[in-house]
Amino acid sequence: MIIPLTLMLMFILLYSTFGKFRQAALVLCIVPLALFGGMLALNLRGMTLNVSSVVGFIAMFGLSIQNGIIMVSHINGLRRGGMPLYTAVAEGAHHRFRPILMTSITTIIGLLPASLATGIGSDVQRPLATVIVYGLMFSTLISMFVLPTFYYLIEKAPPPKGGEEYLQP
Repeated sequence: MIIPLTLMLMFILLYSTFGKFRQAALVLCIVPLALFGGMLALNLRGMTLNVSSVVGFIAMFGLSIQNGIIMVSHINGLRRGGMPLYTAVAEGAHHRFRPILMTSITTIIGLLPASLATGIGSDVQRPLATVIVYGLMFSTLISMFVLPTFYYLIEKAPPPKGGEEYLQP
């Protein structure tokens, strides 16, 4: 019951940030893809889903959503500045490539030792770190390459009748 409420609250916050249903849904679509990356990592490493790994998923969802917000809000800013859709998406993805990559890499490098640890107490920290490290790798790639592509596709399509307006200057 708490997870659907949390996702609904996240969607409401994203909608209030972007003012568009399609963009809020686009950023929120990163969550299941990041979930896939984290679950794949747990499965490949032979770990189970437990309280520690669930906490890792929560942290990873926040980081993934943050990367999506950084990308989409920058592209929206470029479009408000008068840039055409395709150019704004290409320039926005190019401008935000390094910031997203660097914030993700610092988190990944910082948690990689905990993910690979085998010493005393590592049974608690290893699933959490594994989910964040490998899930964030997966969601960062999505944020940098797939998200701009889907942004272009949903913004290029005409809005539903009586729906949202384009972000034209």
